[in-house]
Amino acid sequence: MAKTPGNEQLFAARISKGWFSQDTAAEGISVAGRKALRESEFTVSVRTYRRWESASPGWPQPHHATALRAAFGKGPEFLGFQPPATLGVEAPAVHQEIDPVKRRDALFGAGAAVGLPWLTPSRAAAHSAATEIRVSEDDVQELQEAAADLDAIDQRFGGDRLWRTARSHLLWVQHLIDDGTYPEEIGQELHHISGQLTTSLGWFCYDANRQDEARVYFSEALNTALLEGDMPLATRTLSNMARQSVDLNRPREAVRFTKLASQHATAWNAPPRVNALLAIRAAQGYARAGDELNASTAIKRAWRAFDQGPSDRDPEWVLFLNEAELVCLEGMCRSDLGQYRRAVKLLERSATLQDIEHSRNRGMCLARLATAAVEDRDLDRSVSAARESLRLIDGGQSSTRNRVQLTVVRDSLAPYGKRNGQARDTIELLNQHIA
Repeated sequence: MAKTPGNEQLFAARISKGWFSQDTAAEGISVAGRKALRESEFTVSVRTYRRWESASPGWPQPHHATALRAAFGKGPEFLGFQPPATLGVEAPAVHQEIDPVKRRDALFGAGAAVGLPWLTPSRAAAHSAATEIRVSEDDVQELQEAAADLDAIDQRFGGDRLWRTARSHLLWVQHLIDDGTYPEEIGQELHHISGQLTTSLGWFCYDANRQDEARVYFSEALNTALLEGDMPLATRTLSNMARQSVDLNRPREAVRFTKLASQHATAWNAPPRVNALLAIRAAQGYARAGDELNASTAIKRAWRAFDQGPSDRDPEWVLFLNEAELVCLEGMCRSDLGQYRRAVKLLERSATLQDIEHSRNRGMCLARLATAAVEDRDLDRSVSAARESLRLIDGGQSSTRNRVQLTVVRDSLAPYGKRNGQARDTIELLNQHIA
């Protein structure tokens, strides 16, 4: 007689799917997970699955939880998995609220040991199919704070290590939208969070040099914005798309996106800092196209708007545009226009001004400074900037976009490597970091 598994709920779920062996179940969940996660190499091992069918299996990691939901149409809480007690979550058959203090402890403490806290069963963990997932204002606030935290981490460290986390977060928000219970006003807030997360996810993929995925998420975010009439989201997303188009060497597309973004910005009477961002994005498009007149005009327009100062209406996503960043973006424009000496001065000033909370942007600025300095025949300055950018990478920065720019620095230094010791040593260092 076959031994009865410890986790009878998961056992029954796989049998209902026609998966009569654990090997078949592991493969079926792997296939479902690859589709849901859009990760071609995702796999659930047979060993992992066997552990899930044991008595009292631990709570699955975020990517495994997503795969289980995709495979069975229900979350781990309905498949015999016990939520960790350290999260302050019990599993009664009725809805319960978690104490706010425990909720915050879960976010920043024990939750890290089991994966993303927003993929745990929130307010209504239960093993009964009758359990509701009730979404409260406290839930919405936590989701908003988590999304803001992701954007802040991106500014400091880059998007390489964030896009998977953001994707899991987005899947959970979409799960709440589809299967949660909430009043209309909370539903509107959830859709807003979903849109903001989608465009952030696009940005993280862009920074990680996953350009095709970035364009997909940007398109999804823009569609959401237009369907929901969310003009700030449309403005933000089009601004992101314009920035990406410059790096993809599609300057006309970038300019077109900024013009559309400006139309949406007018619709919600966007504050000056938003208009400054859109103007400098347009300048980047013009500069990449070699249009010095329109680029300079857009740069002046950006500074006029910026000099009007901040506003209490400034959205979170425009706060990165401080003086150091605008100086850097102007310097990048000047470099693209071939005005290397002017670019070096601007980029060097930006690197001096930028604070630690925007280290990723400082790293990009230093890499662009190193490139412009080579073109200006200032090897000492180029070497110094490149090495400082590498120190930021050693400190935990994980932006593939910055690494790509450093390959440009390496290639620019190559002609000087044979006769300049510092250039040769820097090329070797760059090869070690960006291989």
